[in-house]
Amino acid sequence: MRCIKEIDEIKSERQTAVTLGKFDGFHRGHQKLLFELCEAKKQGCLSVAFTFDAPPKACMNGEPLKALLSSREKCDLAERMHVDWLIVCPFTERIRNMAAERFVKEILIQQLHAKKIVTGVDFRFGYQRSGDVEMLRDLSKIYGYELAALEKEMDGGRVISSTLIREKLAQGDMEHVNRLLGYPFHVTGEIIHGAQLGRTIGMPTINLRPGADKLLPPNGVYASDVEIEGNVYLGVTNIGYKPTVSGEHVCGVETYLLDTSGDFYGKTARVRLYSFQRPEQKFHSVEELTEQMRRDAKQAEAYMRKNLAE
Repeated sequence: MRCIKEIDEIKSERQTAVTLGKFDGFHRGHQKLLFELCEAKKQGCLSVAFTFDAPPKACMNGEPLKALLSSREKCDLAERMHVDWLIVCPFTERIRNMAAERFVKEILIQQLHAKKIVTGVDFRFGYQRSGDVEMLRDLSKIYGYELAALEKEMDGGRVISSTLIREKLAQGDMEHVNRLLGYPFHVTGEIIHGAQLGRTIGMPTINLRPGADKLLPPNGVYASDVEIEGNVYLGVTNIGYKPTVSGEHVCGVETYLLDTSGDFYGKTARVRLYSFQRPEQKFHSVEELTEQMRRDAKQAEAYMRKNLAE
C-alpha cells in the first residue's frame, strides 16, 4: 500500500475508485465505503481513500483534536483493509480555498482519473462546504465517473460515527467501542524501557508511549492482548501515570503479558483493549500494588479466555 502525504504526489496513471472522508477510526461506516471500493478493484481500478492530515474544522478553529488512530495506525489499517493508496492530503491554503467543482476537476479527475467515487449520503466538501452529493451526481454526467452514495451504518437508533465512538471511549465502554469500530481499539508503538519495577516483583511489563495526538480511554486497567511480530499474547494493561511508583507527567501504556516473558525492547507492539476493569489508583506501598496487579491479571485472563471461547 502507498501512503501519500504531499499534494504533488497525487498522480495516478491508472483509473481509480476513490472514497473521501475524515476516516478517523476506519469504523464500520467507513468499512462500508471501502467494501464498495473493492468491487471497483475487480474492474482494474486502484482503490484510493482520500482524507486530510487534520480535520478541516480543527484546522480552521485552531483547536487541538486528538485522533482515534495515529498516522501510523491509520496506514496500517488501510493496508489491512486492502486500500491501494491512502492519501492524507495536507490542508493547505490552496485546498482550504478550493471551490468544490474545482476540487473534483483538478484532484479527482485530472490527478486521480477517478472512474468511481464513493461517499456517504451527507458528504460535504470544498470551500465553505459548498459541494455535496447532488453536485457530485451532476458532475458525474460531465466527467463520466460512477457515483455511489451510501446510507449510514447504524448502531441501534444512532449513526455509527467517530463522535459516537469518542463518546463511548470517554466512558471506558470498550465492548461498545470495539463493536462500533468493527475491530479492537488499539495503541501501536515501539516497546521502550520503563522503570522496570515489574521485573523486581516477578511481573515484567512492556511499555509504550503514545503520541500526543492519540486519543485514549480513561486512565485505568484493561483486559487486553498484544500483537508482536505476528504473535498474540494475553495481557492486562494500565493506561495512566503510575502514581504509586513514579508520578509521571506523561501518559503511558504499560502491559503485563500473561503468557510470555520474552525480551521485546525495540519491537513494535499493537496493544488491543477489550474491557475496562478499574480506574487507576495510588497504593500505599509497592506490596499493595503487587497484590492488586495479581488480582488484575487473574481478572483479565478470565475475561479474555471466556471471550475467546465464545
